[in-house]
Amino acid sequence: MQNDRPSANGKKDHEPRSDGETPDRQSIAIHWFRRDLRLHDNPSLVAAAAADRLIPIYVFDPDDYGPSEYGGRRSFRYDKTGFHRTRFRTEAVADLRASLRALGSELYVRVGDPAEVIPSFAERTGAEVVHAGSWNVPEERTTEARVRGALADRDEPTPLKTDPGHTLYHPADLPDGPAGVEDTYTPFRKSVENAADVEVRAPLGVPSLPPVPSPLGDDEDPLAPGRIPEPADLLDGGSAGDETGEGDGTGDGDVDRRPDDALQYRGGEAAGIARLREYLWEGDHLRQYKKTRNGLVGRNYASKLSPWLNEGCLSPRAVHDEVRTYEAVRVENDSTYWLIFELIWRDFFAFQVAKHGDRYFSREGIRERDDIEWATGEEEERRLRRWRQGRTGVPFVDAGIRELRATGYLSNRARQNVASFLANDCRVDWRKGAAFFETHLVDYDPCSNYGNWAYIAGVGNDSRDRAFDVVWQANRYDEDGEYVRRWVPEVADLPTAYVHEPWTMDPGTQGHHGVHLGEDYPWPVLEMK
Repeated sequence: MQNDRPSANGKKDHEPRSDGETPDRQSIAIHWFRRDLRLHDNPSLVAAAAADRLIPIYVFDPDDYGPSEYGGRRSFRYDKTGFHRTRFRTEAVADLRASLRALGSELYVRVGDPAEVIPSFAERTGAEVVHAGSWNVPEERTTEARVRGALADRDEPTPLKTDPGHTLYHPADLPDGPAGVEDTYTPFRKSVENAADVEVRAPLGVPSLPPVPSPLGDDEDPLAPGRIPEPADLLDGGSAGDETGEGDGTGDGDVDRRPDDALQYRGGEAAGIARLREYLWEGDHLRQYKKTRNGLVGRNYASKLSPWLNEGCLSPRAVHDEVRTYEAVRVENDSTYWLIFELIWRDFFAFQVAKHGDRYFSREGIRERDDIEWATGEEEERRLRRWRQGRTGVPFVDAGIRELRATGYLSNRARQNVASFLANDCRVDWRKGAAFFETHLVDYDPCSNYGNWAYIAGVGNDSRDRAFDVVWQANRYDEDGEYVRRWVPEVADLPTAYVHEPWTMDPGTQGHHGVHLGEDYPWPVLEMK
């Protein structure tokens, strides 16, 4: 990602804009940043930069934080956004503000309902158009529709113009559009890889930004920049104090055993670009990614770009562009392709949500499964509570939950296993596990998260049985127990023969190793075969 890449208007990145003579009336545009917290390859920002004056704004919507109803049939309450992603997001907004200021612009930050804040800015500044990115997730489409409606209801209606910029392939370039995407991944992948007229568009450069309008000069100046809130301000004592919001006594302080070699996820475009360069160029890790991608421990077994991709600090097209450059300069092999392969998976889930809408988030899923006997009542609550606490009595599962809560991140291998255990072994409503991930993941993306959970639970995009044998998986991918020993100290001193299956120890063996099941570490929540 070169800093001198030409922008969409042909100028070099960061080149000062020359306005020439000031016209009698200057056009004013608003760019509403959402999950596109970057300057590079941002189509809606490029469109907004065509105005004479530009007002960049970000709105923290209180409805995105704290307890919320899941909605729909069989609804339940959960915390929407926990500490890790809230911290990452506030850091990303701060980084975006710094980048805009470096270009002579500003980022206006507000806390409130976007359907009130954005029209108010338009009214008081005389903005003629609002630009924003668009997503096909039902919640985000609802917010967008409310803002559009509020802008249209003004005495002088203001249009909201949106551009998609979060997927690798532009929706308009798909052979049959999102509605024509098949419900299994391989046909979709082949359709975009093999079609002669479907290509990944070249990423856009950073546009030259027009200045912000002059302040109005009164006590109610709408162009006061505004303060970026602290995570605790947004969480308001819910997920900030106890991440589950359920008072189960297993908040950050009880599980924070972050290994020294863990990647620190700092929000912002600068940090995202730095991680991309570190993984590809400085560490040269991409050349062996296919071999390392099932890793559980360490900084570089995977690219770990997802937090920046999902908060919009990195563009998938820019990542694709960088991988292609790496292939031309360093090496092109199965590992380099595999990273692009996973970007296409990300697109697949995004377009599936665009196609199926709310059905994608229902318990029965897009396959409308009504033949699964889900646990109910106290038994479901007991299993779910033990799983959330990382005290299922199955060390591999508990290690995954504890890592997630401590760091906000979990490897793909661990995600699949903890999800399968809850949905397929415990038979707990898979959406409650997916919602727990929504709370805690620093890289939460609604389409990929709920799409993968539905896939594992057997109600989504695969007709095959996706249940995992978590004990077999533990012995296969954590052969010496290194991962479990890091996150489940209760069993850290057990011999490898027992570290993944402590319930196989007889009372004498338990006493010999100082691990008494039911006291030092729980018996499994289910009978293990």
